[in-house]
Amino acid sequence: MRTPSRRTNHLVLALVLSMCLIGCGGGGGETSPGVIPSTPLVLSWTPPESFADQTPLDPARDLAHYEIYINETGKFASTDPTTATVSAVDPAKGDLVTSFDLANLGPFLSAGKTYFVSMQSVSNTGVKSDFSPAASFSL
Repeated sequence: MRTPSRRTNHLVLALVLSMCLIGCGGGGGETSPGVIPSTPLVLSWTPPESFADQTPLDPARDLAHYEIYINETGKFASTDPTTATVSAVDPAKGDLVTSFDLANLGPFLSAGKTYFVSMQSVSNTGVKSDFSPAASFSL
């Protein structure tokens, strides 16, 4: 079996092109400090299609999960704790997972602060991709 390089795949490039944060819902009213809105804040991505060496990658077969990292600096390192882990494939439906609602992390975040989010993909052999470029959001 082929061993992937340190850069598991081109997730970084895929996320540069497709990572977006979408806030949905109505209102526009003010939020009190420390109160997390129930409005979805969706992080979306396109699964990678190749390893760093351009070898084709099948996300459903080759990826175990994605790791999501959130902090207030926008700088991410391999020593940072993972904020959330998302399976590459929905176990109930068998579909590729391509989004995560950051509002699920509301109890761990504060309203009114700006946060940065980055991701890594993790292969079935445990090799991680580089961090994706950071995107900012606030609750």
